Amino acid sequence: MLIDWLAEPISYPFMQRGLAAAILVGVVCAVVGTYVVLRGMAFFGDALAHTILPGVALGYLVSGGARDVLFWWALGTAIFAALGIGAVSRNTRIKEDTAIGVIFAGMFALGIALISTARSYAVDLSHFLFGDVLGVSNQSLWRMAIFGGLVLVTIFMFYKEFLTLSFDPVLAATLRLPVGVLNNLLLVLIAVTIAVSMQTVGVALMVAMLVTPAATAYLLTYRLPVMMALAAGLATFSGVVGLYLSYYLSIASGAAIVLTATVIFFVVFLFSPGRGLVWSKGRV
Repeated sequence: MLIDWLAEPISYPFMQRGLAAAILVGVVCAVVGTYVVLRGMAFFGDALAHTILPGVALGYLVSGGARDVLFWWALGTAIFAALGIGAVSRNTRIKEDTAIGVIFAGMFALGIALISTARSYAVDLSHFLFGDVLGVSNQSLWRMAIFGGLVLVTIFMFYKEFLTLSFDPVLAATLRLPVGVLNNLLLVLIAVTIAVSMQTVGVALMVAMLVTPAATAYLLTYRLPVMMALAAGLATFSGVVGLYLSYYLSIASGAAIVLTATVIFFVVFLFSPGRGLVWSKGRV
């Protein structure tokens, strides 16, 4: 019966594509998310996920409701917003979190204003806010694989540079690394990751896939390569378990994936050897 229980969902093509998408997105988000966690950029990731809303809305209005082109609008908007936040925070006297808050609020308000001009858009809005991994097409799956692969290749090509920049910015400047270029590159990688992941978990839950698996892995290891591998494994596991829960409990797939990752985080937070809350209390 267990075999039948496991085999039934994957007998459907939409579940096969959904599982593939969840695994792809999980791995990419987890690897990029390690830098988000290490550099304290969770608010940036959340804000950037929400700033793609006006791009999605505008793309929907311009294309007459075609959903296939929305990825490109989301990607362009995310990159523009990421570089805009970086430029504002570097060239003004306000702090980075303030710059993020201003751009986040303005872009999100613009998205809502655009949405309000088309009543029919409200029907499809939930797919972009909360994800629609079971509606992933073969074309979308290939697009996720290509852009996700590019993100991973770039991360590994600049692994040493990003490592130095994350742990010791002063050393990075001393070594004459192009700090500004590397920072912008990381912002663009986060933007691409968010655009790739939009259909899987949606705008509202995007930051969870960037932060939660990486934060869980952070509690389990002190080494960055191990943290990346653990985060990717945890994200993949969360994606698979979440989709099965979605299928059998009839709940939103994106929410099920994020809730699974969140439960794993709290289990590790409590019982992780050396860093867990229960472990620490026991030693005291």
